[in-house]
Amino acid sequence: MAAIAQRLALPEIVARLLAIRGLDPETAGDFLDPSLRALMPDPSCLTDMDAAADRLAGAVRRGETVGVFGDYDVDGACSAAVIALFLRGLGCPVLTHVPDRMTEGYGPNAAALAGLAARGATLVVCVDCGTAAAAILATLAGSADVIVLDHHAAQGDLPRIAAMVNPNRPDCTSGLRSLCAAGVAFMAVVAAQRALRRTGHFAQTPEPDLKEMLDLVALATVCDVMPLTGLNRAFVTRGLQVLGRRGRPGLAALLEVAKVVELPTAMSLGWALGPRINAAGRISQADLGLRLLLAEDEIQARSLAATLDSVNRTRQIVEAEMLDAAMLQAEAQLSGGHATVLVSGSHWHPGVVGIVAGRIKERFNRPACVAALADGMAKGSGRSVPGIDLGAAIIAARAHGLLSSGGGHAMAAGFGLPEPGLAAFHAFLDDRLASAALLPSAAELVIEGGLSVPGCTLELARDIARLAPFGPGNAEPVLVLAGVRVAHAERIGKEGATIRAQLEGALGGRVKALLFRAEGRLAETLLARTGEPLDVAGHLRSETWNGRESVGFMIRDAAVVRLA
Repeated sequence: MAAIAQRLALPEIVARLLAIRGLDPETAGDFLDPSLRALMPDPSCLTDMDAAADRLAGAVRRGETVGVFGDYDVDGACSAAVIALFLRGLGCPVLTHVPDRMTEGYGPNAAALAGLAARGATLVVCVDCGTAAAAILATLAGSADVIVLDHHAAQGDLPRIAAMVNPNRPDCTSGLRSLCAAGVAFMAVVAAQRALRRTGHFAQTPEPDLKEMLDLVALATVCDVMPLTGLNRAFVTRGLQVLGRRGRPGLAALLEVAKVVELPTAMSLGWALGPRINAAGRISQADLGLRLLLAEDEIQARSLAATLDSVNRTRQIVEAEMLDAAMLQAEAQLSGGHATVLVSGSHWHPGVVGIVAGRIKERFNRPACVAALADGMAKGSGRSVPGIDLGAAIIAARAHGLLSSGGGHAMAAGFGLPEPGLAAFHAFLDDRLASAALLPSAAELVIEGGLSVPGCTLELARDIARLAPFGPGNAEPVLVLAGVRVAHAERIGKEGATIRAQLEGALGGRVKALLFRAEGRLAETLLARTGEPLDVAGHLRSETWNGRESVGFMIRDAAVVRLA
């Protein structure tokens, strides 16, 4: 710890935070300043990558028409945009298709693939889907070659196609299992550009700067809840720098409608941009997000961004209508001894079930599945907690004949089954994920250090921010202010959902503090201002408002200090 502080000229507490993350003086520098040069392996380490690169390079050399088949979520839109932008930039005509969630469902379908081939596509690239679609992809044999760039868990026989690049296929030894599809797509275009370079393709043509696509990779990595460690950390860090320049018209317009005026962070990706792009695939036109990412005209981009913002507001209303009933069902199930949650409703929108599952998972710290019922069928999505592989459980349930469809990865999955089979499916999940019953009722708050109020300086907040981007695998440090008193507290913001407070240290000094989603006992404790000393846990951050930077403490929890 001392060696880290000395070598990198860091405060002791920041060096301690790095050491807690398993870093030493040799590795801490790359963590604080992650680069693709240091952290990105040769793309050829991915099984089938060389075949994919050669086929993409061949399409560029011959000017083939390429069809890109995506998915309707953020990762699907971003990975489709990466491939489409790369190929179009090198002269290939590109056709895109994003399936409608309601009428086509997830993944490739024969009609859409045939449509791409009929329009002239001699190569179809499936992104963020296709691993489990061997039979459907086989329908293109003789009319178009197929490449799959995916990251979902494999189930059954792999497709027999030109290339199937997926770090989660059983025979891939790359060690890149935590990549999202956009990360796989980025590595594919890097490999394809290298293949073109070897043939002398760029002798008269400038090579595209692929690093300018990292804003898309960063957005997908955060929104698909991938661990922000290793290569993903480099993708997100460098991608945020690209996004901060606001050179992509679609994302610049979306930042504007989301009122993100400061430099974007991982939180901006997850809470401002992601939900708006996802909303279209959930309850509106599935390809709106991809069209926004591909937009070259600022006027068109602003129009699409405004539409996505409006659709997202509608999505919020639909979600709110479902949430209360879903929470009541979840609470009853957990009180009844279930290890997992599986709730359903006949009037629920199937495009919003995944969001509701995420809310239940956050509330109860359990794997949660939510299904919409219609015409005797249940169609749903699930979200899990760290350490509980929901995707594997869904695939196993399908293998046992309990599901008519299903797949996903550790943290998220989708499924479909006849409504009468819900009870048996729930029992299977309870048995398969029995260890979830041992989880605490709320995610544990891991304390990484303590601070005094006078120690809450802007300089320290800036140093802690160097550990960002924060997310899975690299949680924002939780620090404790011990023995403070609430000098002032008031509700602010829309509907008073935030508490603004002044915390006073035992030896004097004050620091501004905020509590978001201010409800329950914690909010009551702050507003009561009893004068009792509190241990307050939260995050120390630097904030910029109207051009002024200040330090603030974001409250996560608090406990009254009981004096002996």
